[in-house]
Amino acid sequence: MTNEKERNKAGSGEVISESEKEPITPDPEYAAMLIEKGAKTLNLCYQCGTCTASCTSGRFTAFRTRKLIRRAQLGLKDQILPSEDLWMCTTCYTCYERCPRGVEIPDIIFLLRNLAVQAGYMGEAHKKIAELLVKTGHMVPLSEEYQNVREKLGLKAKPDTVLTNEKAKTDFDKLVKLCKFDKLIGL
Repeated sequence: MTNEKERNKAGSGEVISESEKEPITPDPEYAAMLIEKGAKTLNLCYQCGTCTASCTSGRFTAFRTRKLIRRAQLGLKDQILPSEDLWMCTTCYTCYERCPRGVEIPDIIFLLRNLAVQAGYMGEAHKKIAELLVKTGHMVPLSEEYQNVREKLGLKAKPDTVLTNEKAKTDFDKLVKLCKFDKLIGL
C-alpha cells in the first residue's frame, strides 16, 4: 500500500495515481463547472463508501462509485470521461437512497456521461443502443419471436409506435436530426 508521502507531493497539490504512479493535478475549476451544470450535491460526499457497498453493479464489476465521485470532486476530467467505469452504473438509485448525505449520485453520473459523449466517449453497449434508437426508433429490436409472443398475448404483433406509424417515425427522425443526436453518437 502506498503511503501518504508517495501519494501527495508536499505542497504541490498533486496526487499520485495508485496504478500509474504519475502525478495528477486536481482541477477545481472543472469540479466547480460540474456543480454549476447540476452536480449541486457533489461536495456533500465525505467518502464514507456506502454507495460502493450498496452498488449492484459493483458486486459483479470493478465499478467503485465512491472512486468516481471522488474523481469528480477533484475535477479529474481526464480520468473520468474516457473511463469505462462511467458506463457501469445501472442507475438503480440504490446509492442515492442509502447515501447518508443525500448525494444525488445517479444525477451526477448522468451529467458526467453527457459530458463524456460530448467529448467523444461512450460506452460500447450504450452506443449500440443509441444507434438502434436512431435507426429504428426503438432501443430494443422487435424480433419475429417477440412479435409471436405479443400475438399469443392478444396484442398486435407490432405496437402502435414508430414501427407502424410512418408519421411518428418521420417526426422522430426530424427530432434526431434537429438535436444532432446522430452526429453526437458518431453516425
